[in-house]
Amino acid sequence: MSSEKREFDFTRKQFVWVRDKLYEHCGIVLSDHKESMAYNRLVRRVRDLKLDGFEAYLSYLDSHPAEFNQFINALTTNLTAFFREAHHFDYVRDTIVPQIRQSGRRTTRCWSAGCSLGEETYSLAMTLAESFANMPSMDWRIHATDIDSDVLAHGSSGIYMRERLNAVPDRQLHRWFLKGSGSQAGKVKIKPELRRHIDFQQVNLMADWPIDGPLDFIFCRNVMIYFDQQTQARLLSRMAELLRPDAYLFIGHSESINKLTDRFRLVGKTIYQKVK
Repeated sequence: MSSEKREFDFTRKQFVWVRDKLYEHCGIVLSDHKESMAYNRLVRRVRDLKLDGFEAYLSYLDSHPAEFNQFINALTTNLTAFFREAHHFDYVRDTIVPQIRQSGRRTTRCWSAGCSLGEETYSLAMTLAESFANMPSMDWRIHATDIDSDVLAHGSSGIYMRERLNAVPDRQLHRWFLKGSGSQAGKVKIKPELRRHIDFQQVNLMADWPIDGPLDFIFCRNVMIYFDQQTQARLLSRMAELLRPDAYLFIGHSESINKLTDRFRLVGKTIYQKVK
């Protein structure tokens, strides 16, 4: 455990309780070197609730189920950006959309799993809206889910500080965002015509998924790194069941599924296609 001077004691036993509770509820593995992170994130809740330490907080958590949502929100990581790993969005535009057009289908369904603050989801929405601009009959929707209710509320609002959109070309910024003024100066908001294609919903990947297939593709990027291999394999199998034959799965740049499943084949940089 860390020897740094702390406001409250955080014992090994308490850390193990936190670690096990997080894994039991949502499958996230909290390794020993994340002990300081767990302290720094949860100590805010101890202060906000005006409790006298972590033992009191863990007891409070057991007796106040509503606090559990804040517990999960505090311990989940939300690193995201517009058009992060841009080659994924290029692949949707240049490969998947033409395949959908060729199929003659008039519906497109995809899932942004672990959508965080919504930047990935809206990047997908801009990509699809522009790709289907000359197909007004195309009915496309994005399921956007996360376990963290706070980031979901932020994503659903569609409001961002202007500096977060540095990766968004000016053309798309003007086309898809409204510029704030007055008290909202320095902020932008997604236009309703884009927002209406997205369903934001809180989903625990360890529980039932309120998502109907078949899906054309799934973005599950930088999510599985927080799970152990057994959990990863189970998630991949469930995702394969939701996907159409030959549909696609996008994962994060530091992830690989090659030794976890035989249901996908690699077709691009961290892009997989369902084969069974």
